[in-house]
Amino acid sequence: MSFVRFVVLAAVFIVLLFISLQNAQPVSLQFFNVATWQAPLVFVILVAFAIGVALGLLASTIQIVRLKRQLAKTRRDNQRADALAVQRAPDTIVLTDSSDARSSRTP
Repeated sequence: MSFVRFVVLAAVFIVLLFISLQNAQPVSLQFFNVATWQAPLVFVILVAFAIGVALGLLASTIQIVRLKRQLAKTRRDNQRADALAVQRAPDTIVLTDSSDARSSRTP
């Protein structure tokens, strides 16, 4: 399976390499008539992709942190509820007999 994965990744790399070599003409980007930046088209596309990936990771990281905090709070609440239920539950002793199991309460 790793050989197939290697072949697929190599093919994708070669295709992207040829695309980038064919799109090497310079382009100009203007930032609100304040600044102008010239770079090869493939580099501009790569930068835009990298910024998109970074923003996506940032957004998902914020969501993951929020969900982890919520999970920790829920677990704490459940532990408190379990501890309170154990404190309020009556003591029970289970007596086993050869014929059946009986339970009796202790005061």
